[in-house]
Amino acid sequence: MQTQITPTNTNGLIGQVAANKEIAGKKATPATLMNQVVNSSSVQEIIRKSLGDNAGAFTASVIDLYSTDTYLQKCDPGQVMRECLKAVSLKLPINKQLGFAYIIPYDNVPTFQIGYKGLVQLCMRTGAYRYINAGPVYEGELVKADKLSGSIDLSGEKTSDVVIGYFAYIETLNGFSKTLYWPMSKLIDHAKKYSKSYKAGNKIWKDNFDEMATKTVLRNLLSHWGVMSVEMETAFNADNADIADQQIVSDQPTIFADGTVEDGAE
Repeated sequence: MQTQITPTNTNGLIGQVAANKEIAGKKATPATLMNQVVNSSSVQEIIRKSLGDNAGAFTASVIDLYSTDTYLQKCDPGQVMRECLKAVSLKLPINKQLGFAYIIPYDNVPTFQIGYKGLVQLCMRTGAYRYINAGPVYEGELVKADKLSGSIDLSGEKTSDVVIGYFAYIETLNGFSKTLYWPMSKLIDHAKKYSKSYKAGNKIWKDNFDEMATKTVLRNLLSHWGVMSVEMETAFNADNADIADQQIVSDQPTIFADGTVEDGAE
């Protein structure tokens, strides 16, 4: 039965982690705390059911993510694991270097965020697309943009390394195609208005601006014109890039700091 995971019991989750700060009289390391959560029988059962033989690799990546990110360590490990399970439901790795999905802390609250590569991966799984392309537009490349049809001409010669905007393009197997171009000013305005990570000055934007900007434009194009499979709809609902209160709909329970599970099924 599908259940909606809501940010309830937050105070209880944060409070319970205090009881796990010391193990056998010693202060627990971040890796130990996350290891306790992720290797609990209930959590492992969820991961194995979704990922099969890849469960071990995902478990290791969660422990590595938490133990190497000092900002994420300020978050309750049970809540971090709950966000990681959103990546599990979409079968996306959460290794930051791969860029498919991220767990970003906002005011010590972990938040799932899909990456540009993750969106492309989910599009490919639909089997509906002939072409998917997106990226930066450099000074000199933009010849014209047709407001009526939405098409853009990028046949101009690049004259500098200055990025003036970002584009996204899709074409389905049945011949439908759509292009979206946002100048840099529109992209920045959108990020300031909707992106929690951008407004918070998060490193994900500072270190991966092109990727985040490209994802923003592609996500907007897909949400309006793309082929939306059930998996794609789940991904858009799970992704917290633009709307802070979006929630994933799944049958996954709430994960507590000590690895115990509360089934939210009604």
